[in-house]
Amino acid sequence: MTSRKNHKIQHAGIALALSVLLLLVDMGLIDGVNARMVGRRIILPLVRLLVIIGVGLAVGQMIEAAGWTSRLGRLGAPLFRFARLGSRCSAAFSTAFFSVTAANAMLYDFWKEGKVTRHQLILTNLANQLPAFFLHLPTTIFIVLPLTGWAGGLYFLLTFLAAVLRLILVMLWGHWRLEVDTFDTSADDAAPPQARSRQAVWSVIKQKLPSRLLAIATFVVPIYIAVGILNSAGMFNWVRQWLAHWVTASIIPVEALSLVVLSFVAEFTSGFATAGALLQQGVFSTKQAVLALLIGNVVAFPIRALRHQLPRLMGIFAPKLGLQIIFLGQGFRIATLVAVALVFYVVF
Repeated sequence: MTSRKNHKIQHAGIALALSVLLLLVDMGLIDGVNARMVGRRIILPLVRLLVIIGVGLAVGQMIEAAGWTSRLGRLGAPLFRFARLGSRCSAAFSTAFFSVTAANAMLYDFWKEGKVTRHQLILTNLANQLPAFFLHLPTTIFIVLPLTGWAGGLYFLLTFLAAVLRLILVMLWGHWRLEVDTFDTSADDAAPPQARSRQAVWSVIKQKLPSRLLAIATFVVPIYIAVGILNSAGMFNWVRQWLAHWVTASIIPVEALSLVVLSFVAEFTSGFATAGALLQQGVFSTKQAVLALLIGNVVAFPIRALRHQLPRLMGIFAPKLGLQIIFLGQGFRIATLVAVALVFYVVF
């Protein structure tokens, strides 16, 4: 145990040294970058990210330590039993409606403890895109609908249908393909929850949380700083401009240029504001606006995911598995959005 702890501390020291080196490179080689800018653009967001991850880890460990896993697992038990994913994956799915970070931390801990398979972990993470949709909905819907009206409403409806389609496909895949790999979860589903006192729960959190957070920070900190350096160097802006030009010239009409570029290069809500303006001026029909918003979403989201989700997922799931999950998740998301957009285009 001591050797393992020392190993983690050594890795954390290496990660810290690498992070400091990256920050020095950022300030020394990129024009216009100084310590103040690094603190505002990288250090403060990184601290906020680590706090969010720490809270999510604590919530996930509290749920498991308090014996609430089986209770949460009952909420989606029939669906997850059909998909051969078991009550623990169902509990993580239910938790994702409140915190995706906590749900991911639960899944990883279950996998490391041998309670779920790797396939179950990946499939449940894909299924958790539906709870994530609802988790972010309140912060966007009341901004988007006043800007775009019916077009924004149809856009949210189609993205919701794409999320439901992803969940259905995950459940069907699990039902057809996981029979050999799945553990026998019948005893787990039937087991009564083991309630613990507050002191016992707090003791478990104090024992597990620091080590788990240290292991995550070892990957999150240098990866987040590296992504920040690439952003400072203008790589993401270059990729955005290139993709926006390619999509505009190849797929959507020229009059949608400003919509796609703004939804991709600027803030998330800028694209909706532009769509609303074009609708009011009669440049767009409602159908054209919806399709342009979907295309802008497909083009923009993978880059935003690499910037914001990559450090978090590689930290929670470790680099190799985290990278696999983010590429599978984004590929799956894009495929279902394209499918829904094609149906909307043909039917309407």
